Amino acid sequence: MIQRKTWQRFGLLTLLGIFLSWLISCTPASQSNGNTLDFWTMQLSPKFDTYFEQVIDQFEKENPEIKVKWTDVPWSAMQSKILAAVAAKTAPDVVNLNPDFASQLASKGSWLDLDEAIGQADRDRYLSNIWDASSLNGKTFGIPWYLTARIAIYNKGIFDEAGISEPPKTYAELAAAAKKIKDKTGKYAFFVTTVPTDSGELMESFVQMGVKLVDPAGKAAFNSPEGKAAFQYWVDLYKQKLIPPAVLTEGHKRAVDLYQSGEVALLSSSPQFLNSVKTNAPDIAKNSVAAPQITGPTGKKNVAVMNLIIPKDTDKAEAALKFALFVTNPENQLTFAKEADVLPSTTESLANPYFSEVKDGDDISQARVVSAQQMEDAEILIPAMKDIKKLQKILYENLQQAMLDKKSVDQAITDAEKAWNQTVGA
Repeated sequence: MIQRKTWQRFGLLTLLGIFLSWLISCTPASQSNGNTLDFWTMQLSPKFDTYFEQVIDQFEKENPEIKVKWTDVPWSAMQSKILAAVAAKTAPDVVNLNPDFASQLASKGSWLDLDEAIGQADRDRYLSNIWDASSLNGKTFGIPWYLTARIAIYNKGIFDEAGISEPPKTYAELAAAAKKIKDKTGKYAFFVTTVPTDSGELMESFVQMGVKLVDPAGKAAFNSPEGKAAFQYWVDLYKQKLIPPAVLTEGHKRAVDLYQSGEVALLSSSPQFLNSVKTNAPDIAKNSVAAPQITGPTGKKNVAVMNLIIPKDTDKAEAALKFALFVTNPENQLTFAKEADVLPSTTESLANPYFSEVKDGDDISQARVVSAQQMEDAEILIPAMKDIKKLQKILYENLQQAMLDKKSVDQAITDAEKAWNQTVGA
Protein backbone atom coordinates (compact mmCIF):
# COMPACT_ATOMS: atom_id res chain seq x y z
CA MET A 1 0.00 0.00 0.00
CA ILE A 2 2.86 2.37 0.93
CA GLN A 3 4.56 1.54 -2.34
CA ARG A 4 1.37 2.34 -4.31
CA LYS A 5 0.97 5.77 -2.62
CA THR A 6 4.63 6.54 -3.33
CA TRP A 7 4.16 5.84 -7.02
CA GLN A 8 0.95 7.91 -7.10
CA ARG A 9 2.81 10.83 -5.49
CA PHE A 10 5.65 10.42 -7.98
CA GLY A 11 3.20 10.41 -10.87
CA LEU A 12 1.50 13.60 -9.69
CA LEU A 13 4.86 15.36 -9.31
CA THR A 14 5.90 14.21 -12.76
CA LEU A 15 2.69 15.53 -14.31
CA LEU A 16 3.09 18.80 -12.41
CA GLY A 17 6.66 19.12 -13.71
CA ILE A 18 5.54 18.48 -17.27
CA PHE A 19 2.75 21.05 -16.91
CA LEU A 20 5.11 23.69 -15.50
CA SER A 21 7.62 23.01 -18.28
CA TRP A 22 4.86 23.49 -20.85
CA LEU A 23 3.83 26.78 -19.23
CA ILE A 24 7.40 28.06 -19.28
CA SER A 25 7.93 27.04 -22.90
CA CYS A 26 4.73 28.83 -23.92
CA THR A 27 5.56 32.03 -22.05
CA PRO A 28 6.68 34.83 -24.41
CA ALA A 29 10.36 35.76 -24.31
CA SER A 30 9.55 39.15 -22.78
CA GLN A 31 8.41 37.42 -19.61
CA SER A 32 11.90 36.03 -19.04
CA ASN A 33 13.01 39.46 -17.86
CA GLY A 34 9.62 40.90 -17.01
CA ASN A 35 9.00 44.33 -18.47
CA THR A 36 12.66 45.34 -18.69
CA LEU A 37 13.62 47.19 -21.86
CA ASP A 38 17.10 46.69 -23.29
CA PHE A 39 18.45 50.06 -24.45
CA TRP A 40 21.73 50.34 -26.39
CA THR A 41 23.58 53.57 -27.11
CA MET A 42 26.71 54.13 -29.16
CA GLN A 43 29.81 55.26 -27.25
CA LEU A 44 28.17 57.74 -24.88
CA SER A 45 29.55 56.35 -21.62
CA PRO A 46 31.09 57.28 -19.20
CA LYS A 47 30.75 60.98 -20.01
CA PHE A 48 26.95 60.90 -19.97
CA ASP A 49 26.36 58.26 -17.29
CA THR A 50 24.70 60.72 -14.92
CA TYR A 51 22.44 62.07 -17.66
CA PHE A 52 21.16 58.64 -18.67
CA GLU A 53 20.76 57.50 -15.08
CA GLN A 54 18.54 60.54 -14.43
CA VAL A 55 16.50 60.10 -17.62
CA ILE A 56 15.94 56.41 -16.95
CA ASP A 57 15.08 57.05 -13.32
CA GLN A 58 12.50 59.68 -14.30
CA PHE A 59 10.99 57.41 -16.96
CA GLU A 60 10.68 54.53 -14.50
CA LYS A 61 8.99 56.80 -11.94
CA GLU A 62 6.43 57.87 -14.55
CA ASN A 63 6.06 54.29 -15.81
CA PRO A 64 6.52 52.02 -12.77
CA GLU A 65 5.53 48.94 -14.76
CA ILE A 66 8.59 49.35 -17.04
CA LYS A 67 12.27 48.98 -16.21
CA VAL A 68 15.15 49.99 -18.47
CA LYS A 69 18.54 48.32 -18.75
CA TRP A 70 21.07 50.61 -20.44
CA THR A 71 24.11 49.26 -22.31
CA ASP A 72 26.65 51.51 -24.01
CA VAL A 73 28.42 49.87 -26.95
CA PRO A 74 31.74 51.08 -28.41
CA TRP A 75 31.41 52.69 -31.83
CA SER A 76 33.69 50.10 -33.44
CA ALA A 77 31.66 47.19 -32.10
CA MET A 78 28.10 48.41 -32.67
CA GLN A 79 27.62 47.24 -36.26
CA SER A 80 28.78 43.68 -35.64
CA LYS A 81 26.88 43.41 -32.35
CA ILE A 82 23.58 44.69 -33.71
CA LEU A 83 23.85 42.59 -36.88
CA ALA A 84 24.40 39.47 -34.79
CA ALA A 85 21.62 40.39 -32.36
CA VAL A 86 19.09 41.07 -35.13
CA ALA A 87 19.96 37.78 -36.84
CA ALA A 88 19.54 35.88 -33.57
CA LYS A 89 16.33 37.79 -32.70
CA THR A 90 17.97 39.00 -29.47
CA ALA A 91 18.26 42.66 -30.47
CA PRO A 92 17.73 45.36 -27.84
CA ASP A 93 14.26 46.89 -27.67
CA VAL A 94 15.64 50.37 -28.41
CA VAL A 95 18.98 51.02 -30.11
CA ASN A 96 20.89 54.18 -31.06
CA LEU A 97 22.07 54.07 -34.71
CA ASN A 98 22.69 56.47 -37.57
CA PRO A 99 20.42 56.37 -40.65
CA ASP A 100 23.25 55.24 -42.92
CA PHE A 101 23.78 51.94 -41.14
CA ALA A 102 20.18 51.54 -39.97
CA SER A 103 18.97 51.77 -43.57
CA GLN A 104 20.96 48.65 -44.45
CA LEU A 105 18.80 46.63 -42.06
CA ALA A 106 15.70 48.63 -42.91
CA SER A 107 16.00 47.30 -46.45
CA LYS A 108 15.63 43.81 -44.95
CA GLY A 109 12.55 44.73 -42.91
CA SER A 110 14.34 44.52 -39.55
CA TRP A 111 12.83 47.62 -37.92
CA LEU A 112 9.39 48.54 -36.66
CA ASP A 113 7.32 50.58 -39.13
CA LEU A 114 6.97 53.86 -37.26
CA ASP A 115 4.44 55.37 -39.66
CA GLU A 116 1.84 53.01 -38.24
CA ALA A 117 3.06 53.18 -34.65
CA ILE A 118 3.53 56.93 -34.07
CA GLY A 119 0.75 59.50 -34.39
CA GLN A 120 1.00 62.79 -36.26
CA ALA A 121 1.10 64.86 -33.07
CA ASP A 122 4.26 63.13 -31.94
CA ARG A 123 5.83 63.34 -35.39
CA ASP A 124 5.17 67.08 -35.54
CA ARG A 125 7.52 67.68 -32.60
CA TYR A 126 10.53 66.96 -34.81
CA LEU A 127 12.04 69.02 -37.63
CA SER A 128 10.23 67.70 -40.70
CA ASN A 129 13.37 67.53 -42.84
CA ILE A 130 15.10 65.51 -40.13
CA TRP A 131 12.16 63.15 -39.65
CA ASP A 132 12.10 62.45 -43.40
CA ALA A 133 15.80 61.55 -43.33
CA SER A 134 15.07 58.32 -41.49
CA SER A 135 12.93 56.64 -44.10
CA LEU A 136 13.47 54.08 -46.82
CA ASN A 137 11.05 53.24 -49.61
CA GLY A 138 8.45 55.51 -48.03
CA LYS A 139 8.61 53.88 -44.57
CA THR A 140 9.99 55.57 -41.47
CA PHE A 141 12.36 53.41 -39.44
CA GLY A 142 13.95 55.83 -36.94
CA ILE A 143 12.98 58.45 -34.36
CA PRO A 144 15.31 61.48 -34.64
CA TRP A 145 17.53 62.15 -31.63
CA TYR A 146 20.58 64.40 -31.70
CA LEU A 147 22.19 66.14 -34.68
CA THR A 148 25.55 67.48 -35.75
CA ALA A 149 26.12 69.81 -38.67
CA ARG A 150 29.40 70.74 -40.25
CA ILE A 151 30.53 74.33 -40.31
CA ALA A 152 33.52 75.94 -41.97
CA ILE A 153 36.26 76.90 -39.53
CA TYR A 154 38.78 79.21 -41.12
CA ASN A 155 42.10 80.74 -40.14
CA LYS A 156 41.50 84.46 -40.47
CA GLY A 157 45.23 85.15 -40.37
CA ILE A 158 45.86 83.17 -43.56
CA PHE A 159 42.86 84.72 -45.29
CA ASP A 160 44.06 88.22 -44.34
CA GLU A 161 47.53 87.43 -45.65
CA ALA A 162 46.00 86.34 -48.96
CA GLY A 163 43.89 89.51 -49.13
CA ILE A 164 40.57 87.70 -48.72
CA SER A 165 38.13 89.49 -46.43
CA GLU A 166 35.31 86.90 -46.36
CA PRO A 167 35.40 83.10 -46.20
CA PRO A 168 34.07 81.26 -49.27
CA LYS A 169 30.41 80.26 -49.18
CA THR A 170 30.40 78.04 -52.26
CA TYR A 171 32.77 75.60 -53.95
CA ALA A 172 33.23 78.08 -56.78
CA GLU A 173 34.38 80.70 -54.26
CA LEU A 174 36.57 78.08 -52.58
CA ALA A 175 38.45 77.42 -55.82
CA ALA A 176 39.11 81.14 -56.28
CA ALA A 177 40.24 81.46 -52.65
CA ALA A 178 42.49 78.40 -53.02
CA LYS A 179 44.41 80.04 -55.87
CA LYS A 180 44.86 83.32 -54.01
CA ILE A 181 45.98 81.58 -50.82
CA LYS A 182 48.49 79.38 -52.68
CA ASP A 183 49.87 82.33 -54.68
CA LYS A 184 50.16 84.69 -51.70
CA THR A 185 51.09 82.32 -48.86
CA GLY A 186 52.20 79.03 -50.39
CA LYS A 187 49.61 77.26 -48.23
CA TYR A 188 46.52 75.26 -49.09
CA ALA A 189 42.97 76.48 -48.66
CA PHE A 190 41.32 73.15 -48.09
CA PHE A 191 41.73 69.38 -47.71
CA VAL A 192 39.12 66.80 -48.68
CA THR A 193 40.02 63.12 -48.70
CA THR A 194 39.45 60.76 -51.62
CA VAL A 195 40.32 57.69 -49.53
CA PRO A 196 37.38 55.31 -50.26
CA THR A 197 37.00 54.10 -46.67
CA ASP A 198 37.16 57.52 -45.02
CA SER A 199 34.87 60.56 -44.97
CA GLY A 200 31.87 60.87 -47.27
CA GLU A 201 32.30 64.65 -47.43
CA LEU A 202 33.50 64.63 -51.04
CA MET A 203 30.53 62.56 -52.16
CA GLU A 204 28.28 64.99 -50.30
CA SER A 205 29.90 67.84 -52.24
CA PHE A 206 28.67 66.17 -55.44
CA VAL A 207 25.08 66.41 -54.18
CA GLN A 208 25.61 70.04 -53.17
CA MET A 209 26.83 70.70 -56.70
CA GLY A 210 23.57 69.33 -58.08
CA VAL A 211 24.57 65.73 -58.80
CA LYS A 212 21.88 63.09 -58.46
CA LEU A 213 23.67 59.95 -57.30
CA VAL A 214 21.07 57.27 -58.12
CA ASP A 215 17.68 57.10 -59.77
CA PRO A 216 14.52 55.69 -58.10
CA ALA A 217 15.47 52.18 -59.26
CA GLY A 218 18.89 52.49 -57.62
CA LYS A 219 20.80 52.74 -60.91
CA ALA A 220 23.61 55.25 -61.38
CA ALA A 221 22.39 58.76 -62.16
CA PHE A 222 25.70 60.58 -61.67
CA ASN A 223 26.88 60.24 -65.29
CA SER A 224 25.36 63.61 -66.10
CA PRO A 225 26.60 67.12 -66.92
CA GLU A 226 26.48 67.91 -63.21
CA GLY A 227 28.39 64.75 -62.33
CA LYS A 228 31.10 65.44 -64.89
CA ALA A 229 31.41 69.03 -63.67
CA ALA A 230 31.82 67.83 -60.07
CA PHE A 231 34.53 65.33 -61.10
CA GLN A 232 36.26 68.03 -63.15
CA TYR A 233 36.16 70.48 -60.22
CA TRP A 234 38.16 68.22 -57.91
CA VAL A 235 40.46 67.00 -60.69
CA ASP A 236 41.33 70.59 -61.58
CA LEU A 237 42.09 71.52 -57.98
CA TYR A 238 44.39 68.52 -57.67
CA LYS A 239 46.20 69.04 -60.97
CA GLN A 240 46.67 72.75 -60.25
CA LYS A 241 48.19 71.76 -56.90
CA LEU A 242 45.58 73.73 -54.99
CA ILE A 243 44.80 70.82 -52.66
CA PRO A 244 47.46 68.70 -50.90
CA PRO A 245 48.67 65.55 -52.71
CA ALA A 246 47.87 63.63 -49.50
CA VAL A 247 44.16 63.76 -50.39
CA LEU A 248 44.82 60.54 -52.33
CA THR A 249 46.23 58.60 -49.40
CA GLU A 250 45.15 60.16 -46.10
CA GLY A 251 41.85 60.77 -44.38
CA HIS A 252 40.11 63.52 -42.45
CA LYS A 253 42.58 63.24 -39.58
CA ARG A 254 45.23 64.63 -41.91
CA ALA A 255 43.00 67.63 -42.59
CA VAL A 256 42.79 68.26 -38.86
CA ASP A 257 46.56 68.02 -38.46
CA LEU A 258 47.19 70.40 -41.36
CA TYR A 259 44.73 72.96 -40.02
CA GLN A 260 46.18 72.85 -36.52
CA SER A 261 49.70 73.24 -37.91
CA GLY A 262 48.66 76.32 -39.92
CA GLU A 263 49.21 74.68 -43.34
CA VAL A 264 45.54 74.63 -44.35
CA ALA A 265 43.34 77.72 -44.14
CA LEU A 266 39.90 76.17 -43.82
CA LEU A 267 38.51 73.02 -42.25
CA SER A 268 35.07 71.48 -42.51
CA SER A 269 34.21 70.20 -39.04
CA SER A 270 31.82 70.48 -36.09
CA PRO A 271 31.68 73.39 -33.62
CA GLN A 272 33.19 71.14 -30.95
CA PHE A 273 36.42 71.06 -32.95
CA LEU A 274 37.23 74.56 -31.69
CA ASN A 275 37.77 73.09 -28.23
CA SER A 276 40.39 70.74 -29.65
CA VAL A 277 42.16 73.58 -31.44
CA LYS A 278 42.34 75.57 -28.22
CA THR A 279 44.03 72.63 -26.54
CA ASN A 280 46.29 71.47 -29.37
CA ALA A 281 47.09 74.72 -31.19
CA PRO A 282 46.20 77.79 -29.09
CA ASP A 283 47.82 80.22 -31.53
CA ILE A 284 45.72 78.82 -34.40
CA ALA A 285 42.63 78.96 -32.17
CA LYS A 286 43.05 82.72 -31.70
CA ASN A 287 42.63 83.19 -35.46
CA SER A 288 39.88 80.57 -35.93
CA VAL A 289 36.45 81.83 -36.92
CA ALA A 290 33.22 79.90 -37.59
CA ALA A 291 31.28 80.29 -40.84
CA PRO A 292 28.47 78.35 -42.57
CA GLN A 293 29.45 75.15 -44.31
CA ILE A 294 30.49 75.43 -47.92
CA THR A 295 27.86 74.39 -50.44
CA GLY A 296 27.20 74.37 -54.16
CA PRO A 297 24.62 76.01 -56.43
CA THR A 298 21.88 73.95 -54.76
CA GLY A 299 22.48 75.70 -51.42
CA LYS A 300 22.11 72.32 -49.67
CA LYS A 301 23.64 71.89 -46.22
CA ASN A 302 24.53 68.57 -44.67
CA VAL A 303 23.43 67.27 -41.27
CA ALA A 304 24.36 64.06 -39.47
CA VAL A 305 21.56 62.40 -37.54
CA MET A 306 21.51 59.95 -34.68
CA ASN A 307 18.29 57.98 -34.26
CA LEU A 308 16.57 55.65 -31.88
CA ILE A 309 15.47 52.46 -33.65
CA ILE A 310 13.03 49.77 -32.53
CA PRO A 311 13.48 46.23 -33.90
CA LYS A 312 10.43 44.68 -35.52
CA ASP A 313 10.86 41.49 -33.50
CA THR A 314 10.65 43.14 -30.08
CA ASP A 315 7.81 41.85 -27.93
CA LYS A 316 7.75 45.14 -26.03
CA ALA A 317 6.98 47.52 -28.89
CA GLU A 318 4.55 49.70 -26.94
CA ALA A 319 6.93 50.20 -24.02
CA ALA A 320 9.88 50.71 -26.39
CA LEU A 321 8.02 53.43 -28.28
CA LYS A 322 7.06 55.14 -25.05
CA PHE A 323 10.68 55.17 -23.89
CA ALA A 324 12.10 56.30 -27.26
CA LEU A 325 9.65 59.19 -27.41
CA PHE A 326 10.52 60.09 -23.80
CA VAL A 327 14.28 60.17 -24.48
CA THR A 328 13.73 62.37 -27.55
CA ASN A 329 11.10 64.72 -26.10
CA PRO A 330 11.92 68.47 -26.24
CA GLU A 331 12.94 68.76 -22.58
CA ASN A 332 15.31 65.79 -22.60
CA GLN A 333 16.73 66.73 -26.00
CA LEU A 334 17.54 70.25 -24.81
CA THR A 335 19.32 68.96 -21.72
CA PHE A 336 21.32 66.39 -23.69
CA ALA A 337 22.20 68.86 -26.46
CA LYS A 338 23.69 71.23 -23.91
CA GLU A 339 25.65 68.49 -22.17
CA ALA A 340 26.91 66.86 -25.36
CA ASP A 341 27.38 70.07 -27.35
CA VAL A 342 25.19 68.80 -30.19
CA LEU A 343 21.93 70.00 -31.77
CA PRO A 344 18.42 68.76 -30.94
CA SER A 345 15.97 67.46 -33.54
CA THR A 346 12.79 68.96 -32.07
CA THR A 347 11.59 72.41 -33.10
CA GLU A 348 10.83 73.41 -29.51
CA SER A 349 14.33 72.54 -28.28
CA LEU A 350 16.03 74.29 -31.19
CA ALA A 351 14.04 77.47 -30.52
CA ASN A 352 15.75 77.82 -27.13
CA PRO A 353 17.97 80.96 -26.89
CA TYR A 354 20.94 78.68 -26.24
CA PHE A 355 21.04 78.04 -30.01
CA SER A 356 20.51 81.61 -31.16
CA GLU A 357 22.40 83.90 -28.77
CA VAL A 358 26.14 84.53 -29.05
CA LYS A 359 27.98 85.38 -25.84
CA ASP A 360 30.54 88.17 -26.14
CA GLY A 361 33.97 86.77 -26.85
CA ASP A 362 32.73 83.18 -26.87
CA ASP A 363 33.72 81.60 -30.19
CA ILE A 364 32.14 78.28 -29.19
CA SER A 365 28.69 79.86 -28.81
CA GLN A 366 29.19 81.62 -32.14
CA ALA A 367 30.01 78.30 -33.82
CA ARG A 368 26.97 76.68 -32.19
CA VAL A 369 24.66 79.42 -33.48
CA VAL A 370 26.13 79.16 -36.99
CA SER A 371 25.55 75.41 -36.91
CA ALA A 372 22.00 75.71 -35.56
CA GLN A 373 21.00 78.29 -38.17
CA GLN A 374 21.61 75.68 -40.87
CA MET A 375 18.99 73.28 -39.52
CA GLU A 376 15.96 74.72 -41.27
CA ASP A 377 17.17 73.58 -44.69
CA ALA A 378 19.73 70.95 -43.68
CA GLU A 379 19.34 67.39 -44.86
CA ILE A 380 21.14 64.10 -45.05
CA LEU A 381 22.76 64.54 -48.44
CA ILE A 382 23.55 60.88 -49.05
CA PRO A 383 20.31 58.90 -49.41
CA ALA A 384 19.61 55.98 -47.11
CA MET A 385 20.35 53.04 -49.34
CA LYS A 386 21.93 49.63 -49.40
CA ASP A 387 25.65 49.43 -50.32
CA ILE A 388 26.23 53.17 -50.01
CA LYS A 389 29.85 52.53 -48.99
CA LYS A 390 30.37 50.56 -52.19
CA LEU A 391 29.12 53.55 -54.17
CA GLN A 392 31.55 55.81 -52.32
CA LYS A 393 34.41 53.42 -53.06
CA ILE A 394 33.57 53.28 -56.77
CA LEU A 395 33.29 57.07 -57.09
CA TYR A 396 36.44 57.84 -55.12
CA GLU A 397 38.61 55.25 -56.88
CA ASN A 398 37.60 56.51 -60.31
CA LEU A 399 38.06 60.13 -59.26
CA GLN A 400 41.59 59.25 -58.10
CA GLN A 401 42.30 57.72 -61.50
CA ALA A 402 41.24 60.97 -63.17
CA MET A 403 43.35 63.04 -60.76
CA LEU A 404 46.39 60.93 -61.64
CA ASP A 405 45.72 61.26 -65.39
CA LYS A 406 45.15 57.54 -65.72
CA LYS A 407 41.65 58.20 -67.03
CA SER A 408 39.85 61.15 -68.52
CA VAL A 409 36.98 62.58 -66.50
CA ASP A 410 34.52 61.16 -69.03
CA GLN A 411 36.08 57.70 -68.83
CA ALA A 412 36.28 57.77 -65.03
CA ILE A 413 32.62 58.64 -64.57
CA THR A 414 31.53 56.15 -67.26
CA ASP A 415 33.53 53.39 -65.55
CA ALA A 416 32.02 54.35 -62.19
CA GLU A 417 28.52 54.16 -63.68
CA LYS A 418 29.20 50.70 -65.12
CA ALA A 419 30.71 49.40 -61.86
CA TRP A 420 27.81 50.66 -59.75
CA ASN A 421 25.14 49.27 -62.04
CA GLN A 422 26.85 45.90 -61.95
CA THR A 423 26.80 46.08 -58.15
CA VAL A 424 23.06 46.67 -58.01
CA GLY A 425 22.39 44.16 -60.77
CA ALA A 426 21.08 46.73 -63.21
